[in-house]
Amino acid sequence: MTINELQNEVIEEFADFTDWMDKYQMLIDLGNDMEPLADAYKTEDNLIDGCQSRVWIYPTYENGLLYFAAESDALIVKGIVALLLRVLSGHTPQEILDADLYFIDRIGLREHLSPTRSNGLLAMVKQIRYYALAYKTREDA
Repeated sequence: MTINELQNEVIEEFADFTDWMDKYQMLIDLGNDMEPLADAYKTEDNLIDGCQSRVWIYPTYENGLLYFAAESDALIVKGIVALLLRVLSGHTPQEILDADLYFIDRIGLREHLSPTRSNGLLAMVKQIRYYALAYKTREDA
């Protein structure tokens, strides 16, 4: 599926809920369903700067596609990173760099996060794009 198809899928799933407590619960469930990140990858290099919670994102590159694994010590943040990975993992670096992540606003996520969590979300997106740029640069070399 394309990044936009995945975003539309997320938007549809969140549209089923009108109460934000239900949406928060869905985020928590998504985080709980995520594969735990191996302790070996919970390093300072993989720690996201700008997050109030501790968040690690680890990239792998296979056959031209970028995959991510992640972990957080906060339940809602873990759900947010799970959503980001669901949409962005398994795509080319260029697709990730070109993506307009409209689902964040369409599901109301940005407006329902505290300023510190919103900054953390931006930091996670920035780091994922940084990894995509690094691997794209490596491809082009």
